[in-house]
Amino acid sequence: MLVATRLVMIRRVARIAGVCPPDRRVIDSALAYIASLFASTGFWMPAVVVFIAGLMRGFAGFGSAMLMAPVFAVLFGPTDMIATVVAIELAVSLQLFPAARRDCDWRIIGPMSVVACLAMPLGAWLLASVDKGLIVKAVSGIIVVFVAIMATGVRYRGQRSVAAGMAVGAVSGVMMATTSVGGPPVLMYLLAGNDPPVRHRANIITYYMATQFPLILIMFWYGLAGVGSIARGLVLLPLMLLGAWVGRLLFDPRNERLYRNVTLVILFGAGAFGLLRDWIMG
Repeated sequence: MLVATRLVMIRRVARIAGVCPPDRRVIDSALAYIASLFASTGFWMPAVVVFIAGLMRGFAGFGSAMLMAPVFAVLFGPTDMIATVVAIELAVSLQLFPAARRDCDWRIIGPMSVVACLAMPLGAWLLASVDKGLIVKAVSGIIVVFVAIMATGVRYRGQRSVAAGMAVGAVSGVMMATTSVGGPPVLMYLLAGNDPPVRHRANIITYYMATQFPLILIMFWYGLAGVGSIARGLVLLPLMLLGAWVGRLLFDPRNERLYRNVTLVILFGAGAFGLLRDWIMG
């Protein structure tokens, strides 16, 4: 309904400005196609989830995929969820990356990203082979465990080396292609250092930027992503960009603990929803 109202307004403005609008049949076909993308879920629930995810990504630099993944896996199915989430995430990464790249630790992030991409085909094979219901539970369980680890203050104590970063990247790449949630091992590894918040945020943004486009290509190569799942992400993208912009304005390195706690609470709720969805909905 919202999309239809906006397109009607666009046609009216174009008519007033003397601009020839597209053929009505083309517009009606586009509206019908967009409506079909959300036929089983409605538009507002995905829209609200995406906007909140954008806020988290903008002020904390992470958490958006972990929020969207369990909810979208329930709404759209695990396979479509991955392509939709990654399409949205890639667009936001493109927006945030120019400001983040100068603060990134490329010595760690570069090799980690390359190995993650090389490990993605294994994750794609698992996605095609494993029961879809199990994947939904796995996505949600990973998020709940990650939140518990972060909340208790447990951190990686090993040496932050290129080799260790590559090992983390391999695990993350498999998880990303199987569940779209490849962030937890990377976040726990990167946040173990003594870098300032700006460096943490830049490293996370750059890692996502370097791995998301290859993941989309791999999903298409293995026949796991369709045009519809990408189109759904593009329809929701403006809400994500708006949320990320607002979140970036709210970002203040002095409030790192507040951002972290708010993000963890939201992520725990999303993970718990995915795990308990069958019980909650009867």
